[in-house]
This record gives sequence, C-alpha cells and structure tokens, in this order.
Amino acid sequence: MKLKVAVVYGGRSGEHEVSLRSAESILNALSPDKYEVRRFLIGKEGKWNPFPILPEPGAHPDIDVIFPVLHGTFGEDGTVQGLFELADLPYVGAGVMASAVSMDKVMMKRVCREAHLPVVDWVEMAREKLDFNRAEAAFGFPVFVKPANLGSSVGISKAHNRAELEKALELAAQFDRKIVIEKAIVGRELEISVLGNREPVASAPCEIHPSREFYDYEDKYLLNEAKFDLPAQLPQKEIDAIQRLALGCYRAVECSGLARVDFLREASTGELFINEINTLPGFTSISMYPRMWEHSGIGFAELIDRLISLALERHREKKATRFAR
Repeated sequence: MKLKVAVVYGGRSGEHEVSLRSAESILNALSPDKYEVRRFLIGKEGKWNPFPILPEPGAHPDIDVIFPVLHGTFGEDGTVQGLFELADLPYVGAGVMASAVSMDKVMMKRVCREAHLPVVDWVEMAREKLDFNRAEAAFGFPVFVKPANLGSSVGISKAHNRAELEKALELAAQFDRKIVIEKAIVGRELEISVLGNREPVASAPCEIHPSREFYDYEDKYLLNEAKFDLPAQLPQKEIDAIQRLALGCYRAVECSGLARVDFLREASTGELFINEINTLPGFTSISMYPRMWEHSGIGFAELIDRLISLALERHREKKATRFAR
C-alpha cells in the first residue's frame, strides 16, 4: 500500500517563492511507486488550496504523513507544527519547541550559550525602541543587523557607518519587532547538514563564497553567482569540530528530522561560531542541504525517504506518551 503524503508549501512569509521551488523539487523526488501525493498550497495571504488541514485528530484519514516545505514565518517557527500536533499527524522535521527556538535568533543564541556552544556576540532591541546610539556603541562598525525571526537572509544588512546602520535597523524592523545587532566576523562562511532523531549524523561541510559582500537573499536564490567548495577545504580536525558543534547545536535545541547549521570561521583566530540553525532548509535545485548529503552518499530521493521515515518514527514514539490520567 502506498503511503499518503501531504506536501504543504507556499505560506505567508517572505520566503514564499523559495518554498514553491523547494516543493517542486521534493514533489519530483517522491516516487509514485511508493507514495500518493496530496498538494496543499498556502497562498501569500494565508488561504489554503484546496482546503486547510483541520486541527482535529482523525479528520484526515487520507493523510499518513505531512511534508511541510514552508520556510520562515508561519512555517518554520512552530506555528504550523502546532497545527499538525493538534491534528495528530506525523510530519517531517522539528517539533514545536525546536522550530520556535531555532527560528528566533536570540533564543537560539541563548540556548547555545547555555550549552557552552560558541555564538557571535549580539545585542537586541525592540522595533518600538530603536536606539541608534546603543547599536553603534555595541560593536562599532561593521555590524550585521537582522530581524530575529526570518530566514533566507531576508531583511539582513551589513552596516559600515551610522547612516547604513539607521537604514538597516529600519529595514529589519519592517520584518520583526525584535532586532538583532551582531558583531561582524571577518572570515569564511561554512554550512553543514544534519539528519536524524535520537542519533543524528552530520554530513561533510561546505564553504560558501558569496558573490556579494555576504550571502544574502539575492545571492542565494536570484543571481546564481555564489561559488562553493564541497567538501570545504579544511583540515580533518576542523571538519570534526564543525560536525561536533553542529550536532551539539542540533541536540541543544532538541531538533529532529533535519537541519542545516551555518558557521562563521574567524580569519584572524580560526575560531568557529554557530551563526544559525535552519530546521526547514531549502530544497531547491541549488540548495546546499541536499547537495551536502549527496556528496556524503545519500541521494535526493533517498534523503526524502529517510525524512519521511524519521517523521513516522518520531510520531510512533510520541504515541507512547500519555496525555491524560
């Protein structure tokens, strides 16, 4: 009997178009011999097509497992994961808490710091109380300014002076009420893929060579000019360190299924910093999460199969939990 898979994609975030491209790659990889596929497209205004998934156990006997392909707000932040939990349906990827913590750059940094994992120094401020003097005094220039809850580098700027800083803060405030100002790390940008539930494993890492000053949205999805080294040209002890830190971050936020962990390697010291963890990374034709696994011996179609198996495994384990006396 074929497994009935619901692919949920689109969404209200600024990463709607990226989600559409990721979903098409996944849909093309789902073998018709193994799966019956149902599409659930969420429009930019939040309307579901053909109809929404209901937050009621047993309401969807035509769905065995959900594959969410939703990046950013309302898709990667625990909100839609909560809907799937209420519906008592297995779903690919992290649960509510891990999704929410990982999506919020401030909470992710706090959790990692509590676990003694290296993160870039930061200050935060609210949209309602933008303090340009405090932001400038924190680290001098240059600094990165980011919305706390968004992905694909949407709303992120690198500020080299006061005028750019003010513009960057105002831009980030359009996308979130909480803004992060980070010390700029001069060095290399590295990424690594993680796969698994209780016993996660890490892929070979890759290094990104942006075509712009940093790896922004245009460089990731529009220009197609960024270069990458896969695997990253690093000594084995550094590869081991990146894998160890990635798994440490994955466990610290209690992730499951999959994640891509991004790092910065400071040129002057060689020190590694966890930049962020993405619990629903891109699956487009140029996305690094599946590319890193392909290099590590797991092809795209097999990767999709494994993610679905991990979702079913996690749901079976949860069914053993009592929710009432």
